[in-house]
Amino acid sequence: MSADWYFMKKGFFGGAKTVGPIAEATFVKKIQTGEIAPETMVSSTSKTHGHWLHLKDIRGSELLLKKSQSGPK
Repeated sequence: MSADWYFMKKGFFGGAKTVGPIAEATFVKKIQTGEIAPETMVSSTSKTHGHWLHLKDIRGSELLLKKSQSGPK
């Protein structure tokens, strides 16, 4: 089952802006390209039960983060 995700992005004047919902495939792609970093706050109704967490604190994200740090293959 695919989940919809939200993430926080820094705004122009330093504030935070909520981006989403985005599809899980898009979310994964943004992690792999580095647009969503380990410290980025993310949320999903089904995966985090609406709680905001750092990406690095979500179980399984370390695999995606390793792939993004090793670059494209």
